[in-house]
Amino acid sequence: MAKYPIPVFHFTVQWGGNNVGFSEVSGLTQEVQVIEYREGSSPDYSPGKMPGLHKVNNITLKRGISKGDNEFFAWLQTISLNTVDRRDLTISLLNEKHEPVMTWSVLQAFPVKVEGPGLKSTGNEVAVESIELAHEGLKVENS
Repeated sequence: MAKYPIPVFHFTVQWGGNNVGFSEVSGLTQEVQVIEYREGSSPDYSPGKMPGLHKVNNITLKRGISKGDNEFFAWLQTISLNTVDRRDLTISLLNEKHEPVMTWSVLQAFPVKVEGPGLKSTGNEVAVESIELAHEGLKVENS
């Protein structure tokens, strides 16, 4: 039996214990910054490289707007000087049996940007809003 890669269109997002429907998730990126160092007496004329701090990107979630749902904006409004409502999120990529194949746990997330839809009189698309989240870590688990 051939093994095929998992398609990206079947996923769930657990938001504070609730399953929230999103049409797109991006920014599930981790990287390690590089430190360059060259000792003055080194015979090499180029610096050596070693791993530095771990860095995670902001995560962007997009979903269709529904009447009376202002949760993104309400969460953004909770942020004030030295106080923020942080939440953990769980993003799961699912197989055809709706079972998690890969899971990203987003730790201590908070909103840094909420963007409403682009409105145009000739458009025929669904109104989509997005929220950008900063966070303190990303754990990846394979099932």
